[in-house]
Amino acid sequence: MSGAFLAGLLAVGVALLLPGRGDREQGSVSPLSPATRATAPQPPPVEAPPALPRLAIVVDDLGYEPSRDAEWMKFPEKITVAVIPFGPSSRKVAESARSRGWGVVLHVPMEPENPAPDRTEGFRLRRGMTGDEMETLLDRMIEDIPQAAGASNHMGSAFTADPEAMAAYVAVLGKKGLYLLDSVTTPGSVALTAALRAGVPAARRDVFLDAGMKPGEMRLQWARAIAIAKERGAAVLICHGRAETLSTILDLLPDLRKEKVQAVPLEELLQGKGV
Repeated sequence: MSGAFLAGLLAVGVALLLPGRGDREQGSVSPLSPATRATAPQPPPVEAPPALPRLAIVVDDLGYEPSRDAEWMKFPEKITVAVIPFGPSSRKVAESARSRGWGVVLHVPMEPENPAPDRTEGFRLRRGMTGDEMETLLDRMIEDIPQAAGASNHMGSAFTADPEAMAAYVAVLGKKGLYLLDSVTTPGSVALTAALRAGVPAARRDVFLDAGMKPGEMRLQWARAIAIAKERGAAVLICHGRAETLSTILDLLPDLRKEKVQAVPLEELLQGKGV
């Protein structure tokens, strides 16, 4: 009887060791052999779609006209707002823009070549200021607009053309972790050069579109911005935040889709390099 019992155990053991038998009985598929795996068809590699040309639309001089500023907050594409600090709507504009995923920059008032009285005279950066004086003033602006990731210049034709002043200024920007946007208010600007020399990410305006232009000229400038974006992959357009400018750009926005150009915040164009 014990012999029969041992014979039964042996039979079970053989059954368990038979390759694939248990799988077949359960209707499952046994693994592919190495030879079969080698010859199995492979899916073709998936290629990433080509990146669209990008256009950063920067709207200057916001923060001092609440009703006008509120209209810009309805813009249907992602833009960058350049906010002058200490205005009646400065904080609200910056908060609203950031909540929409837009870019926010401090629009820092700077000394112009010719007298230009406006509400920023009391807090302009001027030639001859020390780095500490600039930092103190910039700290006040950052406290008012903490959403800012960068800084551009409001006026500043004298300041941005002064190498010593710009060297001190970009050193402060570097300490604060802000990038620089050169509005190019003078052909003699050294802002971009100073920033890159100091290792501060920086961009330079390619095209300016202003309400003071005739409608035909504004359209030409818009087309030029799109052409630069398509040629180089990216472009920066600055416009003043006026009602006439808003109306014109809204009319021109369909051109972006037609030309396959993407509107993006300025930060997306900056990856540690100058633009």
